[in-house]
Amino acid sequence: MSFKPYPKYKESGVEWLGRVPEHWEVNRFKWSVSSCRNGIWGDEAKGDEHDIPCVRVADFDRQRLRVELAEPTIRNISTTERQGRVLERGDLLLEKSGGGELNPVGCVVLYDDAASAICSNFIARMRLASTADSSFCRYLHSAAYAVRLNARSIKQTSGIQNLDQQQYLDERAAFPPLAEQQIVGAFLDHETAKIDALIAEQQRLIELLQEKRQAVISHAVTKGLNPDAPMKDSGIEWLGEVPEHWKCVRNKVVFREVDDRSLTEDGELLTVSHITGVTPRSEKEVNMFMAETLVGYKRCRSEDLVINTMWAWMGALGCAKCNGLVSPAYNIYRPRTDDVLCADFYDDLCRVPSHRTAMKARSTGVWESRLRLYPDAFLGMSMPLPPIEEQRAIARFIDSQTARWDELVIEGSKAITLLQERRSALISAAVTGQIDVRGFAGTEAA
Repeated sequence: MSFKPYPKYKESGVEWLGRVPEHWEVNRFKWSVSSCRNGIWGDEAKGDEHDIPCVRVADFDRQRLRVELAEPTIRNISTTERQGRVLERGDLLLEKSGGGELNPVGCVVLYDDAASAICSNFIARMRLASTADSSFCRYLHSAAYAVRLNARSIKQTSGIQNLDQQQYLDERAAFPPLAEQQIVGAFLDHETAKIDALIAEQQRLIELLQEKRQAVISHAVTKGLNPDAPMKDSGIEWLGEVPEHWKCVRNKVVFREVDDRSLTEDGELLTVSHITGVTPRSEKEVNMFMAETLVGYKRCRSEDLVINTMWAWMGALGCAKCNGLVSPAYNIYRPRTDDVLCADFYDDLCRVPSHRTAMKARSTGVWESRLRLYPDAFLGMSMPLPPIEEQRAIARFIDSQTARWDELVIEGSKAITLLQERRSALISAAVTGQIDVRGFAGTEAA
């Protein structure tokens, strides 16, 4: 589908807009808003008539620019506190506190649910004027957000971003007549829904590839490559049956803990993730605190097992691919002898879901986010130990099988990025009048 530009344009005098259709009105965002009211957090749910769903920023579907209330948070808010705050279908919600480096505060979404609700104190409810269409306006705010128009209204306090909503609503945009806003909104609803469906297909494909990948890895490292091999009970709850010729041993038979501290700043700093295992920090986008010195950090060798003690229960461990330095809070385990363990085999084994479950059961802490897997607990766990050559064969098999799936995941991720870019460009073109969609055939939805 292609659309021509409008017949005549004028200079908007607004940098992010440029030229706009001649008959569009350039005005401040607040021109389209009849009221802007901060939300409220209220009290814990009590199971009485004052309980009501409360929309949080976490309920924002930032891609579809709407609220998703699949699992609403229920809060207790009195009748008095609800006055002027109850959401109605067609309201816009403005994120005024929170955000981060990648998603700065200031996102705007549409509330299109029939159920009554309240928004939290981190959100402002914008009720639109009679001259503004809710769907058009959510896309207009999205285009403004994409060019970071909200950035100059952000105030930073105590590490939290806060949006000066009055300053933001003083920013200028271009508004066509109401009937034309409705056409643009309906057009974008229709076209973005098609793009979102394509994105969802790609996301599901990636999920299926990742599930298949994990299933093949899990089977290979716990059952071997020979489907006809005689099996035996491993005696390990998380493992089940293994090939009859495999050994099953305690981790302490294979590993010993090492604590070798660096006396200098020299060395590659490594980080440990439940997704990527042990990788150089320089290869990752990490925004966390960086220590002033690496002196006292633990030195690890290539093929050492490194465990992030705090997140082991999530699978944050793996075998290092190179020598380097890791946090003193991590634990390092080294094979007791050469040719007892193939690092690639164990790297796949240690993040098998059932193995992660076993590590979580061995971890201790008051609550989940505080669980720790200490050395005695890890070394007391059991593992399968195939002959070293079989471990290497399994590792080679996994590499060959997963390489193509990894390529397909990368291709799928690129396709999603391109679709998202196309979506953003289409929204921007329509709400700034760069394309004339007045001939859109689906206007009966308006």
